[in-house]
Amino acid sequence: QVQLVEFGGGSVRAGGSLTLYCAASRFFPCMGWFRQAPGKESEGVAQIGRYGEATYTDPVKGRFTISRDNAKNTVYLQMNVLKPEDTAMYYCAAAELWPCPARLSARLYNYWGQGTQVTVS
Repeated sequence: QVQLVEFGGGSVRAGGSLTLYCAASRFFPCMGWFRQAPGKESEGVAQIGRYGEATYTDPVKGRFTISRDNAKNTVYLQMNVLKPEDTAMYYCAAAELWPCPARLSARLYNYWGQGTQVTVS
């Protein structure tokens, strides 16, 4: 059974930093982060391919960095200069396909974690 476990969320002041972690039960060639704020639709944040090729959406470019450790089946999301609008539930997702799609698309991801809350005040 595939499992994705996220941790690292929390509350932080605007301008601060947080790092999210996602541990997968096995290797996936494409992994991503999505988020959903209350009352809003889910949106992509970042994704990373098996060799470290990364894609970011415009709201987080220059502030967030996605990385992965294939030996540990773990993906990270370093979030800097956090803003109140970054407040959301963050979800890790994994896809069997590779390369990762050109644009982040939730429908192309097969497995999802339970989410971790990030609150920026």
